[in-house]
Amino acid sequence: MSEPLIQPPVAPVPEPPVVGIDLARLDKSLRRPRTAFNFVMSGLTTLLTLMALVPLFSVVLMLLVRGGSRLSLSLFSELPPSAFEQGGGFGNAVVGTLVMVGLAALISVPFGVFGAVFLAEVGPETRLAKVVRMSAKVLTGFPSILAGVFAYGAVVLVTGGFSALAGGIALSILMLPTVMLTAEEAISMVPSKMREAAIGMGATQTQAVWMVLLPTAFPGILTGVMLAVARAAGETAPLLFTALFSNYWLTSGGRLDFMQPMASLAVLIYNFSAMPFENQVELAWAAALVLVLLVLTVNLIGQSMSRKTME
Repeated sequence: MSEPLIQPPVAPVPEPPVVGIDLARLDKSLRRPRTAFNFVMSGLTTLLTLMALVPLFSVVLMLLVRGGSRLSLSLFSELPPSAFEQGGGFGNAVVGTLVMVGLAALISVPFGVFGAVFLAEVGPETRLAKVVRMSAKVLTGFPSILAGVFAYGAVVLVTGGFSALAGGIALSILMLPTVMLTAEEAISMVPSKMREAAIGMGATQTQAVWMVLLPTAFPGILTGVMLAVARAAGETAPLLFTALFSNYWLTSGGRLDFMQPMASLAVLIYNFSAMPFENQVELAWAAALVLVLLVLTVNLIGQSMSRKTME
């Protein structure tokens, strides 16, 4: 019968010594030039950030005070009042803004995404890509009134009248560069290993773009679309040249008519804010508050969808 194996005793692991914190030495370290410089610059950055937020919060506060008192459900179901009329609303302007921004998105988003795919994947270093990229960057600083003038000459004069379609085309010109450049950046940030894996599994370039690159880059693309929508929703000058304004709903003969002048929140604010009637001025403040809340809601929805997609 074999003897049981005797294991050698295991030496106890010594506990790490408790190191005390020298508060006096730590206090001295805060007085060193590098630490003091870091503290001062952090405080200065915080102060400048708060100062930059003052105009934003002051505008929002003013809108809440001046326009919040006039908010009611009747504003969204009634038409704008005439000069000496009391009450009224801007329901047609809300619907018109959504319709024209929706038309602009239907035009700019497909062209912007396809252009971004070309810039990022198909021919990123070609001469055409460089020209398109430079043109898109120039268009980001394009004055909005020039987009309205272009749409006026290309659509309004050709069709013979102001229309919602002309307004949507003018807004799409302003949205296109933002969508294209942000989508290109989002597609370029997709890891190259994902492209190589898709090609290695036998996918064509089109399949890799459609099934791998675009779904992966979707959060970044959506962020760019939301930024473009926020800019288009607040534009006034292009709509003065294209959609003009209307005191009626956007239906003609019981059906939706995009070839007629259409109201928008931005133009309503522009028109009513200069009127000498208190009722119209109050409606302008309420419309400005609604426009800010609308843009904020669109951005929050976009951010929420981006997070869900990334998860």
